[in-house]
Amino acid sequence: MKTALINNKFVRIGARLKTREQPPNRFRSAQTLVSLDIGEDRHGEFFEITQRGEVELQVLDLQPGDRHLLLMIRENDKKDKYLCGHDERHWFVAGIPESAPVGTVRQAKEALKPREVQMAQARKRVAGKARNRRKNAAYVRQGEWFFLPVENLTVADSFALRNEPLVRGNGGKPHWAEYCYRTGGEPVYVCAQHRNGVDLSQYRKILSRNEKAKHWNWRIMQRNPDVYVRGRIRHPDHKTITLHSWHRVVMNTEHQSRAMRNVAFLD
Repeated sequence: MKTALINNKFVRIGARLKTREQPPNRFRSAQTLVSLDIGEDRHGEFFEITQRGEVELQVLDLQPGDRHLLLMIRENDKKDKYLCGHDERHWFVAGIPESAPVGTVRQAKEALKPREVQMAQARKRVAGKARNRRKNAAYVRQGEWFFLPVENLTVADSFALRNEPLVRGNGGKPHWAEYCYRTGGEPVYVCAQHRNGVDLSQYRKILSRNEKAKHWNWRIMQRNPDVYVRGRIRHPDHKTITLHSWHRVVMNTEHQSRAMRNVAFLD
C-alpha cells in the first residue's frame, strides 16, 4: 500500500494514520478488501486502514481548518467514500451513501443529513456556514443524531419515558435523553445475535432451525419509530445539550452507505 501521500493528507488535518496489511485468511469476511477504523494508543487516537488486497486510496478533498477530509477507497469496480474528521472531542469516520454524488467535504456533510433535516434547512433558510454548525435555526446536532424542533407537541407525563437511550442498531455508546416519547414503528425481535432485529416470520424460522435460539434473550423493540425528546441529551464523547421543547430525533444517513449497510435505527 502506497500511503506516504495519503498519510500527509491526514497529517494536514492534525490526525495520525496507521496502515497495515493482513493475509486473506485472517479476515472473517471476504466481502471487503479494506477496513477503516479509529484506534487508540498511548499517544491518543489515530485512523487505521487495514487491507488484504489491492485497493486504491484517494483523498478527494481536504479542509485543514475544519479538520476534515473526504477519502475514497476503490475496490475493483466499487468506490466507497468516507468523511474523516474531528467532532468536538474525538476523530470519526462516516460512510457516505453511494446515491450521493459527492466530491467535497461540504457535499459529504450535506449528504449525511437526512431528508427531514435538508427540508428543515430550506424552510428556515439556513445557508452558508450556518449549515455546518451543531446548532442553527433548523436543528441541534449531537454526533450522528439530529434534533428538529416540533411546534405544538404536547406529551402526557405518563407517556414520557425518563433517561432513555438513543442507540444505533450496531450498538455503540448510547446518547441518553432526559425525556423521550416514541410512537409508531415496526415491531422486531432483537438479541445479541440479531442486533438489527428480525420480523415475526424470521423470528419463527430462527427458532425452528435452532433449538438454542429460544435462550438468546430476545426482546421486542420498534424499528424506525417516530422518536421525540426534550431536556438534557448526554453522551460521554459530546457536550451535553439541553432541549427546552420537544424535538424529533433523526439519525444521519451513514447507515444507508455500503460501508455501514448493517446499521439500523433501533429504539
